[in-house]
Amino acid sequence: MFSRIRSDIQCILDRDPAARTRWDVITSYPGFHAVVLHRLAHGCWNMGFKWLGRFISHISRGLTGIEIHPAAIVGERVFFDHAMGVVVGETAEIGDGCTIYQGVTLGGTSLYKGAKRHPTLGKNVVIAAGAKVLGGFTVGDNAKVGSNAVVIKPVPAGATAVGIPARIIMPKSSEDSGDAAMAGTFSAYGITNEDDPVSQALRGLVDSATTHDHQIALLWQALEQLVRTGKVGDCVPSDASLKECFEAEKLNQLIGK
Repeated sequence: MFSRIRSDIQCILDRDPAARTRWDVITSYPGFHAVVLHRLAHGCWNMGFKWLGRFISHISRGLTGIEIHPAAIVGERVFFDHAMGVVVGETAEIGDGCTIYQGVTLGGTSLYKGAKRHPTLGKNVVIAAGAKVLGGFTVGDNAKVGSNAVVIKPVPAGATAVGIPARIIMPKSSEDSGDAAMAGTFSAYGITNEDDPVSQALRGLVDSATTHDHQIALLWQALEQLVRTGKVGDCVPSDASLKECFEAEKLNQLIGK
């Protein structure tokens, strides 16, 4: 038990630059208190003391602002960072090394008792502030869920889910989803480079339009040269664009490139 508590304290020191000492974590981190109290409530629940487990969970909610159902499964080195307003449902499972920020809901979408209604988080998953993960599916190892995203379908390992409803962005290479890649890096609040699929699509369209504009200008210039040399008739319209006029830089600034 004490080794698990030590690992819980160390994971907070590793992931929160504001954490100064172990005593600081023990005395003033509600995320740590919520995990410790949940283990007590979960143990009571599993031993058949349902009401006692529920009551301990209720007390923990009042003290920490984090509501974890006593039947939920929480792994080791789980860090609820700030975490005011977090709700973890009855059949939810949180894997080792996960980080969950404030305002997150791991909720269900059905009313069937005994069914798997809440999500399962793999190892080292980051759920950013305000995200809602709703349903009995799996969020794969090393996946990230962006702030305020609403996830209603499975997220593959190593992928990033952003938007409402969440869109899935796969890692650029299979190595990005491996444990080795995650071991040396931590993405606070699930922030990654180029994690907005809409911006990626717009950037691709801007780049394509820029290329087409350049090619059209070259074609008109070639036709104008042929007209001047008398090799073809006058086929260049007076309003033909002989220079590139597509303002790619301005559009890229608007979409945040």
